[in-house]
Amino acid sequence: MSFDDEESLEHTLLVVREVCVYKIPPRTTSGGYKCGEWLQSDKIWTGRLRVVSCKDRCEIRLEDPNSGELFAACFVQPGQRENSVETVLDSSRYFVLKIEDGTGKHAFIGLGFNERNEAFDFNVALSDHEKYVRRELEKESGEMSESDGHIDIHPAVNHRLKEGETIRINVKPKPTSGTGMLSAAGLSGAVSVSAKAKTVGLAPPPSGMGKIRAPLPPPPNDPAAARINSASHNNGVRAPKETTRHSTTDPSSDLSQIEVCY
Repeated sequence: MSFDDEESLEHTLLVVREVCVYKIPPRTTSGGYKCGEWLQSDKIWTGRLRVVSCKDRCEIRLEDPNSGELFAACFVQPGQRENSVETVLDSSRYFVLKIEDGTGKHAFIGLGFNERNEAFDFNVALSDHEKYVRRELEKESGEMSESDGHIDIHPAVNHRLKEGETIRINVKPKPTSGTGMLSAAGLSGAVSVSAKAKTVGLAPPPSGMGKIRAPLPPPPNDPAAARINSASHNNGVRAPKETTRHSTTDPSSDLSQIEVCY
């Protein structure tokens, strides 16, 4: 929707039930206004504030809360917000408005909000109107550039087949070896039958590990050795002739000369 279609439409962006208007002294320096210089006795009006969007212009209206009578109005033209609304240097709740009577005369008044969130909403409403005007201007300029500057120099090409024409597609044969996607990627999922198995030689064990040590002889008077000796006699193992010759006085001599067979 363009601005011409909204000529008779007004959009209320913000309503604040109570604000204060001050008579401010002339600016003494180029730095800006300070609300600390405004006296309480300089308050000249209390009423309602409305921020209204009228096409590309934003209006700040100060109205009587009961009758709706207009006390003063500030007109914010596109791209000229700083000329109509100015923040003070020492507070975020106070502003300076440039009001006009419609005949070319203007004056500067002080505007004060009771709460900080009301002053924040006031700034947001003005910023939203600026964004809206910017979007509408970009939309109109985009539509004009598309209608005026776009020229199609490429004629439409008909890619449909004529009667009797055919399309020939060459399909590569599937590989006979490999395992599908793995073989195409250079990876084999299984070992080929024709592949020769590689033999892996094992290193010989160390020289000391190949020798088997003989068991140590049992100690004398060992009950386990006596049981092994009796078991070997039962199996038909005979001791050498030297073992049969022993002294009857030494009971342990026969055990020390027994050859144990495993």
